[in-house]
Amino acid sequence: IFLSLLLLFLCCLSPATAGKVLVIPMEGSHWLSLKKVLTELNKKGHEIVVMAPESKMLVDSSGTYEMKTYPVPFKKEEIEESLHTISETVFSNDPFLTRFMNTWNNFKKGSAMLQTACRFLLYNKELMKYIEESKFDVIFTDPLTPCGQIIALNFSIPTVFFLRGLPCAVDIQAAHAPDPPSYVPRLFSQNTDHMTFSQRVKNFLISLSETFTCDMVFSGFESLASDFLQKPMTIKQLLSHGSVWLKRADFVFDYPMPVMPNMIFIGGINLKNRFAFHKLGTSCHQPPTWPLLSGQCFFLSVLSIRAA
Repeated sequence: IFLSLLLLFLCCLSPATAGKVLVIPMEGSHWLSLKKVLTELNKKGHEIVVMAPESKMLVDSSGTYEMKTYPVPFKKEEIEESLHTISETVFSNDPFLTRFMNTWNNFKKGSAMLQTACRFLLYNKELMKYIEESKFDVIFTDPLTPCGQIIALNFSIPTVFFLRGLPCAVDIQAAHAPDPPSYVPRLFSQNTDHMTFSQRVKNFLISLSETFTCDMVFSGFESLASDFLQKPMTIKQLLSHGSVWLKRADFVFDYPMPVMPNMIFIGGINLKNRFAFHKLGTSCHQPPTWPLLSGQCFFLSVLSIRAA
């Protein structure tokens, strides 16, 4: 009887088939990590189409995927300058308020450029017709530019997000995960998950400021999404429809926090080579901007490492 039931069950199974994947990428280092995934998807037989602006920095053509481009009113040099300015500001040793305001202003300028590119994609009738007719199975995108999610909602396509994180913990809140400011340190606060009362107050005030600063940064995308989808839409409502969140993070390096079941941590994907421990020792390093875990030094168990 058992064998008969097993055979009946096996007859009901169908073989897995490759799917059609639409990729709406993000420039810079975001693309370098995502490109590795596209290579693996191609090996599994998936059909991949990447849509990117004609003016692009690192996003390139490949035999791994089909590239489709659309015109935008800015040049490659403008993208490079924007990304360079943002990275310099984030990792500077300026006082908190100076670093916060500079980062916010630079991110707002960069966001305006992303919004422009998104508008030119959404209102490209030829590409929108192509997406509708191609019947994609999934959209693979970085939610830092939620253009992919706008397209996904318009054509009712599931979305897989590929990200490191979003400003103001928008990703955590959009996924409806708990985000208590009394425990989870805010960006630039230099706090740890073990805070004194004054540090918790500081952390709480930063979280309040995020409410209006990030609303102003993402407001352009919200207006764009509302106009295109013909209904009011906030950035959190927009991203809350994501099916899976692939986060390039790991609790070895980040603060432990509550997460939702559809958040999958793939921090190791950024590792290029494997290493074997050759000589063990201990060194201590404490990042000036983002202290780790309890705020103590991060101990590396390696004095010298050789490639495996």
